[in-house]
Amino acid sequence: MQVRSMAHTLFISDLHLSPDTPAATETLLQFLREKATAADALYVLGDLFEYWIGDEGLAQPFAQEVAAAFLALKKSGIPVYFMHGNRDFLVGERFALASGMKLLPDPTVVDLYGTPTLLMHGDTLCSDDVEYQKFRAMVRNPDWQQAFLAKPLEVRVRLAREVRGQSEQAKQVKEMTIMDVSPTAVDDAFRTHGYARLIHGHTHRPARHEHKVDGNGCERWVLADWYDHGSYLLCDAGGCQPQPLK
Repeated sequence: MQVRSMAHTLFISDLHLSPDTPAATETLLQFLREKATAADALYVLGDLFEYWIGDEGLAQPFAQEVAAAFLALKKSGIPVYFMHGNRDFLVGERFALASGMKLLPDPTVVDLYGTPTLLMHGDTLCSDDVEYQKFRAMVRNPDWQQAFLAKPLEVRVRLAREVRGQSEQAKQVKEMTIMDVSPTAVDDAFRTHGYARLIHGHTHRPARHEHKVDGNGCERWVLADWYDHGSYLLCDAGGCQPQPLK
């Protein structure tokens, strides 16, 4: 499917980039060069990185390359926005400056060509996963983050890899429904934010969902991860449509 030429905005999430995934990094660089330059704006809704141990991560060549590519897009006149995910919640102002990205709170409502649109990473919608929500509350605590960032780099990297491994093991024993969004949490999000269209990532289950909340028809788009082929979401005045990466 061809990208529409009219004014449009792009959304991506869950790229999970790391030095171990050079192909995914190259896919992003190509996307930024060939697709994003025609957009009105680009939104990255979390988990750009597989893990982020603090902005000292910019010392890694691959991270420098990623930041430079986003900065080049910003300098070409395309605004770039970043929302923290569950893997890269420690991305800070130093990375934002290096990449030209504006950090957004989760959730954020934007006006997309006349349609109020709620943006989230999506992990807070998975409220049935009680263990994860406890972990999320812990690592988002400023005191915990300060203590973590005070540790030596090699310790932070080791801990991040251990947590990533534990997370993958936990997924093997959890029911799939627990790791997906809670219908109640989704309804509450729509209700709280005026029944706006919702775009989020996190669950790696790309799809369009229709919801009926308090008699209001609501639309929810789930972004794709980039582990395999992936896609991005293009939204314009006519609505939203997923687009293949290649």
